[in-house]
Formats: sequence, C-alpha cells, structure tokens
Amino acid sequence: MKKIDGIVPVMLTPFTEQNEIDYPGLARLVDWYLHQGVDALFAVCQSSEMQFLSLKERCELARFVVQRVNGRVPVIASGHISDALDKQIEELQAMAQTGIDALVLVTNHLDPQNRGQTAFISTLDALLAALPAELPLGLYECPAPYRRLLSDEELSYCANSGRFVVLKDVSCDLPTVTRRVKMVADTPLNIINANAAIAYPAMLAGSKGFSGVFTNFHPELYHWLYHHGSQHPELAQELATFLSLAAVTETLGYPKNAKIYHQRLGTFGSDLCRVNKDNVLEKFWGLSVLLEQIQTGTEFYQKKITK
Repeated sequence: MKKIDGIVPVMLTPFTEQNEIDYPGLARLVDWYLHQGVDALFAVCQSSEMQFLSLKERCELARFVVQRVNGRVPVIASGHISDALDKQIEELQAMAQTGIDALVLVTNHLDPQNRGQTAFISTLDALLAALPAELPLGLYECPAPYRRLLSDEELSYCANSGRFVVLKDVSCDLPTVTRRVKMVADTPLNIINANAAIAYPAMLAGSKGFSGVFTNFHPELYHWLYHHGSQHPELAQELATFLSLAAVTETLGYPKNAKIYHQRLGTFGSDLCRVNKDNVLEKFWGLSVLLEQIQTGTEFYQKKITK
C-alpha cells in the first residue's frame, strides 16, 4: 500500500472549446501540480466534474493521469457517481483497472436515500466483495448530491477493515477532525481535511495534509504549511489566514474561476466547464480583481516561505 498523505489536489479537468477533454492541457496541469511539490493527486473527483463525465471519460482521465505522473506521487481517483448498486459495481470495477494507487468511494452513494448505518454498511459490504482485495480504498464525503458525513461507528468499521487508506474529511469542523484522527490512530486510514478555514489547526491536530479546492490555486503554500509550518509558527499563522480568506472565492463560480486562474497562468486555454456554464466574471462583480489579488498574494508568500 502506498501511503496517501500530505497535499492532495482535487484535480480540474480542462476541456477544449469543442467540449472534449483537453489532454495536452491536462498534461501541463499535472506537471504544474508536480512542480508545486504536491504529495499525491486526486483525479476524477467533484472538482474534475466527474458527475458530467461518461464512464469511458472517467477511466481514460484516470489512466492518463497515472501515465503522466509515472510513479512520482500516488494517484487516487473516484468516479463514483451512481446510486444503483449494479452501476456502482460497474463503474468502480472499471476505475480499479486504470492503474490508480487507491480507489475512492463516495459516502453519499453508499447510502443514497440517507437511511442510516444499516443501509450504508450493506452497500459497502457488497462493494468490498466486488472490488479487488489488493487495491487500497479511500472515502470521500463529497457534498454532491448531498453531504453524507460518516458516523463514528461507520468510520471505525471502515478503518478496522484494513482496506481503507484515506478519508477526505468534509466535516469542516475541527473537533470532528480531531476526534476522527484519534479514532483511526492504530489503523491504515489517514484523515485528510478539506476545509481551508481550519487547514492549519487541523494539521496541528493530526490531519495528514490537506485536500481542499484551493490546492488548484496555490498547493505549494499548503505544502509548506503542512511540512514546515510548525517550525515557523508566526509565519504559519499569517499564511493560514491568507489561505483561509483566499478560499472564500470558491463560492464565486468554482471550478470555472480556477480554470480562469489557470488560463492566466498559461496552463491551458479554455475555461469551459460542464458543471458551470455561467460567465462568472460578469456574474460575480470583482472576481477578476480577486483572482489577480490571489495571484499577487501567492507570489508574495512564495517569496516569504523561501527566505
């Protein structure tokens, strides 16, 4: 099992203006993440617009990322979008064959009607029986179609199975993250927080990194915070405040605003989104200026952390 921890970007999917996956742009995006020093990559997730990708596209996307990364960091992927059990098995078995280092299950699809623990465990057991026993698994409390947080009992069940190596925690609650870290301490399962507002205190509480959406803007700053922040507490707290405030921009048209950011960086050419067709620069007044300020602030802190 490869260890999944550290800074794990939730990858974007660049599209061409013809609404096809832009693989040259995706190659440059992968290279950009790696250049920023990320510890793993989460391909085919909500930020990847996985609910708007065909099964074929999801699997091709994961396979391409695995090949481009070529073993430099672990690659995990989900693509878990169906509610019907037979469809879940089909899509997860297909994703399991792409060469990824861990297959991530979405918690709301394990209990699509939100019926509770019995339904969750029943679906989970059926999937565990259908998936390769040697393939490490992850869990993702994806907010869409609804945010299905794990109960303590469900988390313990998964952790003690020995099959799971990572939970992308979307509780957005520091006491919950802290409790969960203690619960899984003697298991292979790592808790990785996804909420920027608590990113640094969650790291101090034992979260094994960060996997929030602003890893698409400045993953190198989160990398420094996780790996070096405790040695520079004053700068770490200052940086954590900047990262928290910058991440509020998620509400202004993400992931399209992240694609505009990468257009400006030159990573890829189109801001086309399947999940968001709005002209977000017109819809959200001041967004263009905010993106410029985020870039300026990022460059400012890049210099501060390298002194």
